[in-house]
Amino acid sequence: MNPQEIDNLSENEIGKLFPIVLSKPNPKWKLLYKNEKKELIERLGRYALRIEHIGSTAIPNILSKPTIDILVEIPDNKEIENQISTKMKSLGYYFVHRTDRKPPYLMFIKGVSVKGVTGQTYHIHMAKKDHPIWDKVYFRDYLIQHQDLAIQYENLKCELAKKHRNNRDGYTDGKKEFVMRITQEAKEKYE
Repeated sequence: MNPQEIDNLSENEIGKLFPIVLSKPNPKWKLLYKNEKKELIERLGRYALRIEHIGSTAIPNILSKPTIDILVEIPDNKEIENQISTKMKSLGYYFVHRTDRKPPYLMFIKGVSVKGVTGQTYHIHMAKKDHPIWDKVYFRDYLIQHQDLAIQYENLKCELAKKHRNNRDGYTDGKKEFVMRITQEAKEKYE
């Protein structure tokens, strides 16, 4: 797949091609993560300092988009990004430099094309250890320990999925306040 093909799609086209669809919890998500983690370790070697399963597929018993989100800690060294990109491409991923996030980070996607979903989708997020994206681990752990909050999160996602079925940014933006509040609560408790 040519990643520029997807990169050149408008937000409207992306929304139609990849609508927000929530799936029932699936025990295979954990196995898919473990298998992909093994592949990442083998391919990235010393560049993968830490690997975590994040996102809703990492939280038991809640509805989720069936995308396996994985967070990888990489060394604080800009010079290795091309090497990482080459290694990820050999696993079937295409590169997205998340310059829309502050600070920017690396992202790799597999399982999609301009024709839509082509298989199991994976989003690999890569950043150094002090990047704010690592707060996602606090959020995940806190929801795993607090099922009542996980259910609130699921309810919010269901409401937003109906409202923003073809608007991925609207869906994500609608979750921000809840995610930030729970993440702060988790950080205060865990730190």
